[in-house]
Amino acid sequence: MPTTVPATLRTLAIFETFARERRELSNAEVARLIGLPESSTSDLLHTLHEAGYLLRTVRTRRFYPTRRLLDLARQASEKDPLAAFAAEAVAALSERTGETAIAGRPDGMRVQVVGVQPGSHPLRYMLAPGERLAMHASALGKALLALLPPDEMRRAIRARPLRPVGPSSITDPDRLEAAIEEVRARGWAWVADEAGEGVAALAIAGLVGDEPLAVSLAGPASRLRNSRGSYLAALAEVRPLIFGDLARS
Repeated sequence: MPTTVPATLRTLAIFETFARERRELSNAEVARLIGLPESSTSDLLHTLHEAGYLLRTVRTRRFYPTRRLLDLARQASEKDPLAAFAAEAVAALSERTGETAIAGRPDGMRVQVVGVQPGSHPLRYMLAPGERLAMHASALGKALLALLPPDEMRRAIRARPLRPVGPSSITDPDRLEAAIEEVRARGWAWVADEAGEGVAALAIAGLVGDEPLAVSLAGPASRLRNSRGSYLAALAEVRPLIFGDLARS
């Protein structure tokens, strides 16, 4: 069973302290700010200095981060980590159900699709990464709206007119607000004929790191209605794998 490494948390606390203070700091100041003995802090700062992650001023012997950590983070972020994560998440979900699985993140009042795994059924829902879906008319969007605090959710759905996308799209803000509260209470979203006639979807949402992400199963409405129980079980299975052990079951 993995365990938390205190030295790693202390190292991260040092960088968070520099980010907050935005100035050179002495060993004693860093120790006080992160709540460690000066001897332990000195060892950490010395290690980071030797590794090239901190510089030390010539006269006052105070520390400040170099660009090395920033450069490494920038290189890593050139590939969207959430997209890579989403691709694996939807693959796992699609394997369990045979339906098309989709992952999306918020983009204003739309959902940006960041991962798709087409289903194995001859009749299946098709979508491509990069496409954007209406937040108010998709299961992904409703699940993401339910992650917001209630006041923020209300402001979001009233920020602009809600236009019909499918024959059952909800365009009244009060009705949509009530629907989102239902999603919040039960932990999953369901839409049928809202994003398109004959299409239904189930979705759950949570945080990956600090980024909101939703995953859904989508397909013909009749098939999803008949299989809703087993598909909800599949979503419950993958929820802790995607969003962590603290995700709501």
